[in-house]
Amino acid sequence: MTAYRGSDHYDQEAFLQSYLQRRSWSENANDTLEKPIIYEMMGDVRRKSILDLGCGTATYGSELLELGASQYTGLEGSINMVEHARKTLDPMSNGCVIHLALEDWKAPEAAYDLIVSRLVIHYIEDIDALFSHVYTSLKAGGSFVFSVEHPVMTSSYGLPKTAGQKQDWTVDNYFVAGGREQEWLGRTVKKFHRTVEDYFSALQRAGFLIEQVRESRPDERHFSNRETYERRLRIPLFFMMKGYKKEGHDETCRSVGIAR
Repeated sequence: MTAYRGSDHYDQEAFLQSYLQRRSWSENANDTLEKPIIYEMMGDVRRKSILDLGCGTATYGSELLELGASQYTGLEGSINMVEHARKTLDPMSNGCVIHLALEDWKAPEAAYDLIVSRLVIHYIEDIDALFSHVYTSLKAGGSFVFSVEHPVMTSSYGLPKTAGQKQDWTVDNYFVAGGREQEWLGRTVKKFHRTVEDYFSALQRAGFLIEQVRESRPDERHFSNRETYERRLRIPLFFMMKGYKKEGHDETCRSVGIAR
């Protein structure tokens, strides 16, 4: 039986077009809530070598290169997304996209200053393996910044859905980690629910120092519609973390998730 890969959904043309249409809305949640915070967490990207895990159309990669990143590499499991990404990136830039599922990624050692992953890791079942690869691939002093759907959201999947805009979110089996199915953009999508503590502990086990934790608190400056802004105040849609690979980090400490 073929292993489940979240990226496979984007190789279904109808799903991909629905996704791209959703992202084109001027007040989509990715651009109004998640993206501004990710930029804050990353800080200055000038002269940095960046790896983007699950890069999608690589629009983000193009922006990072314009901001002064020295090199950008995107990994993407969907061939449809890869084709879009290769059209997005300037062929003369120091940017490239590799067609590769994150589950199959073999980490190069100390290759990047910054690794970022935006709203992809909730599709990955084994985050311990992924975070270990990320740690290996970062240079000493490098950072890992990622976003996922908030555990409050993923714990509400699989429950009956009402028509129209959702008005209530029922958190259920919050401490039961594992796959949860969600009806999204006309398909049944599996996302892996974890608690805030689970993400925190997984980063520590990989050896990271935890630098920041954010919860997509909306900033009114990013909204033109007051009603949309007030709706986003009701529940956190996204969860973000930043981990740091300390220079001279002792490998014995890493094995037990302690940095000194």
